[in-house]
Amino acid sequence: MLVDTTPCPGIGGYDERARAMNKATAESAQQRFDRIMREYGPALSRLTAGYEKVASVREELMQEIALAIWQALPQFRGECSERTFVYRIGHNRGLTHTYRRPAAHQRLDELPHLELVDPQPRPDQQVATIDQHDRLRSAIQTLPLTYRQVVMLWLEDLAQADIAAVLGITEGNVAVRLNRARAALKQALQERTR
Repeated sequence: MLVDTTPCPGIGGYDERARAMNKATAESAQQRFDRIMREYGPALSRLTAGYEKVASVREELMQEIALAIWQALPQFRGECSERTFVYRIGHNRGLTHTYRRPAAHQRLDELPHLELVDPQPRPDQQVATIDQHDRLRSAIQTLPLTYRQVVMLWLEDLAQADIAAVLGITEGNVAVRLNRARAALKQALQERTR
């Protein structure tokens, strides 16, 4: 947790520090914390808006700031104004909070246009896919055997070197056959859609 309680030279005069110390000694820890939150709470709330967009996350950040203030109050020596001390804690907590929450771990309510998508294709998509596969199989059947062999092995995700080894031809020959087979398939599929 980042809580900076270093002196604040040049901020606030001696009289202000003396008043802060006198206030601190007259108050209990709980009273002091409650007073600080009443005085600076609205400003800290506005400060959190600079670090977080979502209201619920801003509330979490505000709670973290309040806890950090509670924990840091015993170390406050009056070397800077109480206001500076509180704002520094708020700023440091805001930074820590922001860096701790990477974008990959955003909440669902932070993602503006998130649609939950079923990983399974819709029925109309399944029918279209089946139809495309049937048309592709029919078009492959029209190819000469040498092209058909290369295409079928390529559709099984074999590399050109593996296809060459299976068919006993060179990789260059596989590439030529694949290009010619693709051109023939494209033409056959276009003719079937007319």
